[in-house]
Amino acid sequence: LKTQKRTKIKQHFRFDPAMRLDFFDLQLFINILSTGSLTKGAERSAISLQAASERIKKLEHHFEVNLFTRHATGVKATLAGQTFAEHAQHLLQQQQQLQQAMLPFAHSATSNIILWCNSSAQSEYLPHLLPQYLMENPKIHIELKEAETNDIIQALSTGTAQLGLISGFFDAGQLETQEFAEDPLVLICPSQHPLATAAQLELGELLQHPFVGLMQYHSLQQSIEAQAKRLGCDIHYRLRVPNFAAIAQVVANGVGIAIIPKRAALRLKAQYDFQQIELLGKWANRKLLLAARCFDQLPVDYQRFSQFLLSQHDQLIAH
Repeated sequence: LKTQKRTKIKQHFRFDPAMRLDFFDLQLFINILSTGSLTKGAERSAISLQAASERIKKLEHHFEVNLFTRHATGVKATLAGQTFAEHAQHLLQQQQQLQQAMLPFAHSATSNIILWCNSSAQSEYLPHLLPQYLMENPKIHIELKEAETNDIIQALSTGTAQLGLISGFFDAGQLETQEFAEDPLVLICPSQHPLATAAQLELGELLQHPFVGLMQYHSLQQSIEAQAKRLGCDIHYRLRVPNFAAIAQVVANGVGIAIIPKRAALRLKAQYDFQQIELLGKWANRKLLLAARCFDQLPVDYQRFSQFLLSQHDQLIAH
């Protein structure tokens, strides 16, 4: 009887040999865990919600555990899920190391670099720099992944991302950072607005006026709102739009005022009629930072790309 009992227990924990555990599923799990949402994790992994759900269910069935607890606001890892996450991150890092180690042996190999960046870096800085680097390195492919600064910091911290450009306004935690570029904020307002003749302004002088802003999830808008709350005020929005060009167009039409990166204002001034005014305060004189968990441990291609980006500071000032 004891022998039969032991046999049944052994059979109960036998894994399905037909189940293939691939790195995509590991990354999907990490994406869901880092976002706290099955929907957002699926979006970050570029698959449908149904496909993501099915993949997670297969993992849970394979290991005979629940990896997540579902609740109204999202998902949280169970104790088994936390353990799974530690091993998944380790395996994903080993995969990246293996790919890097095999590059010297590949014939006509190309290298893919994924740079996570906020909207300001993507639209105002990188278009000036990347063509030169790509022309000088024909076997390098670069993918820009736009995300909010908080999401980039989270992705770098968990190993989902290797390199990112973030706003210096946010706490980077244990990440290593180096200054990439100055990215000050300015006020733009209609040409006939009462503030249009000012040379410099404090945030407190703006808050009685209606604003045009980015969408609520945008980290730039969140940082501006945080500064307003420190002054005991809320920002009144007449309209929220998805990008800087839309903001400039709406402001030029007289709807309200807005705070955007200086570099975006300079670019858009040629298209739209608005006034640009300097903002005072450390919060407005922000910087863009290049961030990684450890620059010295990045793959060689990422290290070279990082060195190139950091060497372009003078060229960015000239533009």
